Amino acid sequence: MKLAPAGTGPLYMTKKETKNNTGIPVENFKKLSIQVSLNGLSFCVFDTVANTILNSEKVVFAKELTPYEILKRLKLLFSSHKIEEEQFSEIVVVHRNNLFSLVPKALFNEDELANYLKFNTKILANDHLAHDELESFDINNVYVPFVNINNYIYDLFGEFTFKHNGTVMVESLMNNHATTKEAVCYIHTSQRQMDVTVIASKKLLLFNSFNFVTKEDFLYYLLFTLEQLELNTESVSIKLFGDIEKGDDIYDLCYNYVKDVSIFYPSFTEHPGIDRPEETIDFTVINAF
Repeated sequence: MKLAPAGTGPLYMTKKETKNNTGIPVENFKKLSIQVSLNGLSFCVFDTVANTILNSEKVVFAKELTPYEILKRLKLLFSSHKIEEEQFSEIVVVHRNNLFSLVPKALFNEDELANYLKFNTKILANDHLAHDELESFDINNVYVPFVNINNYIYDLFGEFTFKHNGTVMVESLMNNHATTKEAVCYIHTSQRQMDVTVIASKKLLLFNSFNFVTKEDFLYYLLFTLEQLELNTESVSIKLFGDIEKGDDIYDLCYNYVKDVSIFYPSFTEHPGIDRPEETIDFTVINAF
């Protein structure tokens, strides 16, 4: 994937301030989270005082777009909600794609990012590479961000934080996973992409992402994952969430092949004012903060 050259300046969040009608600086209480992928966009504006969502939208593209086309759509989305006119205490951009590789901390070398990706991902010589450190789990996530999106956000707001969606997904599920020895396979579906996270005994066995078109594609990737991990379809627990409900074609097909299939309703313990936002907001968008 060819991306625009990286922008100048550090891309890390700094706290911004606004002024009230007395002219005294006050801390901004709004946070902005954005998720970008070739298949869609989503964002939410979060009120940290009331612990509620002030504004959000999720857009699914009819077909996979290029990074250049995604930027045009993001600009239109921001313009329609007047996002570029606001100020935020924190901004997080989540890059959702299959251009990533998880590397154990013990094997990680920041000078070898391209080598971690080149065996399972097609990267170009001018691709900008990044990595997230999952400190609590001794893992680094190496990936290719949408640099033109980062440049645009930096031009609008200045310093901000960006992550890969796999980082947010793994950290969120690992932190909230019940301590059980049995393997649990979480599958999040959104915009024709399935993110598979397998956890057992508070250890990450696998995180991978697949693009699918038909329900048969979905089942193939699920059964292939279980086979590679030597997990028994009679005993493994499959928890589906995102753009899927009980009774959907995908759910019913999986139920024919795996004994324990259920819909997973994430717990948003850090945001108690939010009630099941997954229908309108991507899981990683609300968990990115």
